[in-house]
Parts: sequence; structure tokens; C-alpha cells
Amino acid sequence: MNDMEDEFSDFLHNQSFMFNETAANASSTYTEVMSPVMDKIINILMSVVMFTTMVSMGCTMELLKIKHHIMKPKGVVIAALAQFGIMPLAAFSLAKAFKVQEIAAVTVLICGCCPGGSLSNILTLFLQGDMNLSIVMTSCSSLLALGMMPLLLYIYCQGFDLQNSVPYLKIITSLVMLLIPCSIGILINHYRPQYSKMITKVGIIFLLIAVVALGTLSSIGIGESILTVLSPQLMAIATLMPFTGYAFGYIISWISRLSQPERRTVSMETGCQNVPLCIAILKLAFPVEQVGALFLFPMVYAAMQMMEAAVLIVMFRGHQWYTLKKKEKYQAAVTEDELKEKTEGAA
Repeated sequence: MNDMEDEFSDFLHNQSFMFNETAANASSTYTEVMSPVMDKIINILMSVVMFTTMVSMGCTMELLKIKHHIMKPKGVVIAALAQFGIMPLAAFSLAKAFKVQEIAAVTVLICGCCPGGSLSNILTLFLQGDMNLSIVMTSCSSLLALGMMPLLLYIYCQGFDLQNSVPYLKIITSLVMLLIPCSIGILINHYRPQYSKMITKVGIIFLLIAVVALGTLSSIGIGESILTVLSPQLMAIATLMPFTGYAFGYIISWISRLSQPERRTVSMETGCQNVPLCIAILKLAFPVEQVGALFLFPMVYAAMQMMEAAVLIVMFRGHQWYTLKKKEKYQAAVTEDELKEKTEGAA
């Protein structure tokens, strides 16, 4: 009997050990730690990228245009409501629907609550939107994010019971610090406008190179745990979020009776998030032990938002080409008929 009790006790002990080990593995899905040296290199690179990006963004902002849209704020107000209304709600709903883990839910929410990025200005140009509205909206959403982003995170984190998982103070500090390089860019554009275009071009090229370098270094530093970012749930969320922003941004601006160029602008401004800012917040405000490889999720989102925007641009250009050809054909037919009528009348 004692032997049986000992065997049963050993069995329980082994099962308990296996359960604890499994739980530990499950809880550490997103807590893979990279080497301190690699982490420091990525943090420095991220800081330089954000500084350069925000200076470049500031160089696109013109005080007179901002003043004009402030005096007639309909487009800006609708775009702001779409940006900070649709995207956080979409992020919250998708995180709930796909039942992602807590830190992944925080990552998705931060991405959804970020302001619009400078990429939306480029996409608006390709879609022949209202460039003034796009630049002003990017500027205003960046400023509004200072208060709206922490507020929206606090509201939506209630649904996940994540209030203690979000470093609000660090996020606010990061947002405030970003105003400094943005202000430098605005001052350069105001007092030395001849340098603005060059700085903007250099900033975009540097951003593209830095994103590739950042992705490469992060992949090397994190290793196999990068697969957590490519999970089916997160891939689905990264695909559906920008599509939701593009679609509902256009629908809201259509209901509000904005012009066609303004509708396309609001659509791009809503679906395009400031990916460098999102990465910077996740990388600098959260400890690597907590966020793991998930600070790369915004890169997946960026790839999806660019692919979906490219499809929309091709569709728009195709529609333009078809409409132009149809119009030319119709005008040619009318001209030919008019010529016949004139010839017959002269006879």
C-alpha cells in the first residue's frame, strides 16, 4: 500500500511539473529576449529613424495651409473623427474576434490608436487626392495623438483588463519628444523653404533603408520567435485593419458630402498608420521581456497597408483610363456626325 501511495505521489508530482512547464512555455510565447547589445543597437537606430522621419514630416507642413484648413475645418474634423474613431474600434474588435493573447492585444491596440503617417501623403498623391488636406490631416492627427492616443488606449484596454500592462507615462513622453523634431521641420520649412524638399526626399530614402536594416537586425536578434508575429491571427488582423480604414474612411466622407479628391484623401489618412511611431513606442516604452518580437507587428501592418493601397491605386488609374478612352471615343463619334451634317447641309 505504501509503495502504491509513493508511486501515486510521484505521478502527481510529475504531472504538476509538466503542467507548470507547459504554462511557463505558453506565457513566454511573446517574451523571447534578444542580446542586450542587439537591443541597444535597435533602440538607437529606432530613435534616429524617428527623429529623421518627424523632421521630414515637419518640412511638409505649411503654416498658411494649416491656418486655411483650421478656418474651414470640415474636412479636417471628418478625417480626425475617422482616424481616431474607426481605427481604434477596428483594432479592438479584431483583437477580440481573433482572441489574441494580452500583449498581442496591446500591440494591435497601439497600432490602431496611432495617428496617420507620412505614407498617406504619398498615396494621396498617387490617387490624385487633396494634398493640402492630407498634409494638414497628418499634422493635426500627430498633434491630437498626444492626448487621444493615451485616452483611447485607456478606454479600449478596459475590455481586455490591460490597464496595468500599458506604460501610459512613457507613451506620452515619447509623443511629446516627437514634437521637437517635427517643430524643427516646420521651422525649416517656414524660414528656409528651399531646403524642405531635399530634406523630405533624403528622409524618405533614409526611412526605407533604415526599415530594411531594422527588420534584418531584429530578425537576427530575435531568431525563431519572429514567427509569433506571422501567426494566422496577427496576419489576419494586419490584413483586415487597413482595409477597414480605407473603406470606412471613404464611406464617412461620402456621407459627409466631401468632394471626390477629399474622399480619397480621408480614406488614405484613415487606413494608413504612423508605423515608425508605433514601432518606436513598442520598442522604447515596453521592456523587451514583455513585448518580445511583437514590436515588428507594425511592419507586417505596413506591408499589408501598402499592398492594399497599391490595389486601390491600380483600380483608380484603370477606371480613369477607361473613362478617358470612353470619353474620347464618344467625342470622336459626335465630331464625325457633326461633320457629316455640315457636309450634307452645304450640299
